[in-house]
Amino acid sequence: MRLCSIASGSSGNCIYVGSENTSLLIDTGISGKKVEFGLNSLDLTTKDLDGIFVTHEHSDHIKGLGVIARKCGVPIYATAGTIQAMEQSGSLGKMPDGIFHEIQADENCRIGDLTVHPFHISHDAADPVGYRISQGSRSVGIATDMGVYDDYIVDNLKGLDAILLEANHDVNMLQVGSYPYYLKRRILGDRGHLSNETAGRLLCRLLHDQMKDILLGHLSKENNYEALAYETVCSEVTMGDNPYKAKDFRIAVAHRDQASEIVEL
Repeated sequence: MRLCSIASGSSGNCIYVGSENTSLLIDTGISGKKVEFGLNSLDLTTKDLDGIFVTHEHSDHIKGLGVIARKCGVPIYATAGTIQAMEQSGSLGKMPDGIFHEIQADENCRIGDLTVHPFHISHDAADPVGYRISQGSRSVGIATDMGVYDDYIVDNLKGLDAILLEANHDVNMLQVGSYPYYLKRRILGDRGHLSNETAGRLLCRLLHDQMKDILLGHLSKENNYEALAYETVCSEVTMGDNPYKAKDFRIAVAHRDQASEIVEL
């Protein structure tokens, strides 16, 4: 099983999860050309995809979806609310008939030899979800665009081998930055994004001896930077109420516009 962030940030998100037999994307919020280039770095093309799972309808998660759908007809999986929001927005252009497949949070979806488990997240979108993807005893989690987390989120992310976790912003940078007040309130709100500190606190509840890789993703271009996200999360882990230190795990930051190292499980 493999995990690779093709792009992750406030300007575009696209995550690959696959096995030897099955290849999936979580979101396509970058151009079709960039998606293809990212897949090529994994010795794959869009024609190798078995499905695209959408977390929600915001443009930084679906920008390339229309182009890829028309090019190769790969099935697209999303909640009913997300499908309706994408269709109503018109931003994807004319989509092939029957390409959308409805999924529901808390109900498993089997694609090839991978099991995809969607779970509710708190974000200002129609019906957003995160994903847990498993193959046998191995599992990875994709958890971004969450204003808050709770026991339900923790339960859905326990026991993972690897996770891509949102560390969107530094609270101080956001508060003193140039964003208008309404946007600052949105990002800091319960349906916004996780700060570096909050990501670290959530991670403290998820760590276990078999956790292999942690990718920090969906960083804000204006209100965060890689070194700050990394150091803040590591500090929360090392100082937090858990038996671990940050150096006990492989923690890295997913890049905004280039593929991360491949996580092999």
